[in-house]
Parts: sequence; C-alpha cells; structure tokens
Amino acid sequence: MSKVVLHVTMSLDGFMAGPDVSIEHPMGRGGLRLHDWILNIPTSDVDATVTQEISTSTGAVVLGRRTFDVGVEVWQDTPFPVPCFVLTHNARSQRAMKSGTFTFITNGLKSALQQAEAVADGKDVTLMGADVAQQALCVGLLDEINLQLAPVLMGHGRRLFEHLGTEHLELERTRILASPLVTHLRFQVPHARSMSDGAALDHGLEANSRQN
Repeated sequence: MSKVVLHVTMSLDGFMAGPDVSIEHPMGRGGLRLHDWILNIPTSDVDATVTQEISTSTGAVVLGRRTFDVGVEVWQDTPFPVPCFVLTHNARSQRAMKSGTFTFITNGLKSALQQAEAVADGKDVTLMGADVAQQALCVGLLDEINLQLAPVLMGHGRRLFEHLGTEHLELERTRILASPLVTHLRFQVPHARSMSDGAALDHGLEANSRQN
C-alpha cells in the first residue's frame, strides 16, 4: 500500500510560503528563501540525496487548486513526472503535460487519494499545499511528514500547520539530517488509517475551498 507523504520546507517560525502568494509570486514575497537548499548550486551531498529520494519515491501527487494555479506556469509541466490530482470545485478536462497529467477531482480528498494510490504503483502519494496537508492530517490519512527546516524567521506568510482540528498529536521522528542550508526531519504520523471517512474529508474540503 502506498504511503501518503507530505514533503515541505518550513521556516523556524512555521511558515511554508511568504505573504501574498500569487502567480507572480508562487512562494509568496520572499518565500523562495525557503528553497535555497534546492536552488543552491552546487547542492550539498545531503540535500542532493534528499531531493533524489523525494523524486524517486513519488508515484502520484495530490494538490490543491490554488497550488496548481500558482505553480503550473513555473513548472511548465507536472511538479513530478507522475499522475497529479487537483482538488477543486470546478470541473475541468484532464490536462496532459510533458511528463504526466493533471486530473481535476471535484468529489473530495478521499476520492483524490484513492485515485492517486491506484496509479502510484506502490510508491508514495505526495501531498502539495498547506490546505491539502491539513485536511489529510485532520482525518488521519497522512502517514509521514518529510519536513525541511530552514534556519530563517520569516515573520509572516502562509503557515503550514493551522486549522488542524486537533489539540495534541505525538509524532515519531525517524530521521534527522543536516546540511549548511537546512535540517531534514522525517516523522511518522501515528493513526488508524482509513479511506472510509468520506463525510469528514468532504467537510474539510468544503471548509478550505477558497484556498484550493
């Protein structure tokens, strides 16, 4: 069975993007600083290894419509060379790109994850976007958080962990690696994983529809 995994970089004060996220500023104003560990040339051996792991382990992607809208012109392709499923309330035809396809899902996160898992061929289903990650975490469908912690205080922007609907959740740290630009942390999320809670998933999508 595929794992549902969040790969994301966060500032020390909890932001995964700068303010004013838009097509002109996909990572928000100043947000590209968080990805110095990816954009820096030459990349450190540690950062290169983690980047390669993420790429080779991803079999499908689930992302929100807002992430798609601000990212697709930057990527000029799918973010990974795999099938990608976009959560949205606006039905669209499937969009074929050079390395994969975007399929637009209008019937909730559960359906998107099920379709992604069906084509992931046993590899990970990667989540993209804070709202999608929060929804999956809220209903116990996120298996692992691969968190890159950047040594910067951004002060404001888009927070990664908000509106979780839970007061306390213990994670199991399974790895820590350090490079000059970022600390790579991996956490297992303990839960009884189930795709059956359609009502909770659909409620979460509706609550976040303006962001996706």
